[in-house]
Amino acid sequence: MPDSPTLPPAASDRPALPGRLRRAFWRFLPLIGGLHLYIGWRLLPPLDLGAAGLTLAIAGLTISTGLVPLGLFARFVVDRQALADRLGWLGGLAMGLFSSVLVLTVLRDLARLFADAPALAAPTAVGVLALAGLFTLLGYVNARRVARVVRVDIPLGGLPDALAGFTIVQLSDIHVGPTIKRKYVQAIVDRVNQLAADMVVITGDVVDGTVEQLRADTAPLGQLHSRHGSYVVSGNHEFYSGAKAWLREFTRIGLHSLENRHVVIEHRGARFILAGVSDYSAAAFDPAQASDPVAALAGSPPGLPRILLAHQPRSASAAAAAGFDLQLSGHTHGGQFWPWNHFVSLQQPFTAGLHRLGQLTVYTSRGTGYWGPPKRFGAHSEISVLRLVRG
Repeated sequence: MPDSPTLPPAASDRPALPGRLRRAFWRFLPLIGGLHLYIGWRLLPPLDLGAAGLTLAIAGLTISTGLVPLGLFARFVVDRQALADRLGWLGGLAMGLFSSVLVLTVLRDLARLFADAPALAAPTAVGVLALAGLFTLLGYVNARRVARVVRVDIPLGGLPDALAGFTIVQLSDIHVGPTIKRKYVQAIVDRVNQLAADMVVITGDVVDGTVEQLRADTAPLGQLHSRHGSYVVSGNHEFYSGAKAWLREFTRIGLHSLENRHVVIEHRGARFILAGVSDYSAAAFDPAQASDPVAALAGSPPGLPRILLAHQPRSASAAAAAGFDLQLSGHTHGGQFWPWNHFVSLQQPFTAGLHRLGQLTVYTSRGTGYWGPPKRFGAHSEISVLRLVRG
């Protein structure tokens, strides 16, 4: 599933403007209503539900029409946080089910263009609803359990012997917000701390909400343990939620922020450069924070391996031009659930896993949490254990 719709720019030290988002909510509502009408038109007549059943079905579609956009906009259109969180939960569940019903309804209609058997109209309508329900249930279970540990060897040319076997645990796209709270974050932290990594990095989209709303829920991230500490860069959702305030909060709890800057890490007598950039879209929110891989390397010692933390994979072209050896990214969620994993490539050069761009190696995490619907189907969440090896 794509990471999020494009939101209107806002200064990076405050969340995106609620007034604009409220207007976006009301523009979004007719589109969602029209798609629900399409589902009702295509699925309800063949089911022959009778008056009472039809009334309940129409009521369900109407409720879903209102809930789906609330899964995205509840915290901007509802002032009470507790109520906004509950509506975010309901809206996210409705969005996940609606997405699968819509896709399967379209596929059913396409199939009927080639083989329209009236006797199959009702069974296929029931099949759409049953499969959508199954996908949503399995997706919910997958999304809510602690992300699995994925181990990947990262080959780097010219890697010093002392750095061979160096382990980096990558977290990405946790999306602490309406449905991901402190308990979920604590479970991730506990699992990471069992891995005894040399370093922990977080490649953006940690939050969906303001510091005031989510400070207690993100606090466990300050408990992350590794030999060389924990480093974080911003994602687009930090800019929606007040990037400057969040970067100060991350620093307060003990994370090291790398926004267009670098540090030199020494390990067993060898050194490498760890750099980070602000999100690819940062300039739309604050031109002073535009993503800049060249600036991130300014003043760095020559001849050392160079690793970049960049939220979006599409930073890779600039990273390669700047001379980086490895880029660690997230943003895509691996598509999060079928069939959206097949559409990520329309926006990003890489969907998930290990890839090459010239001399640059890119690893794209599927994300450690989820965004929007609590649903992962066909794209599991991950805690990535990346081991540097000579290549």
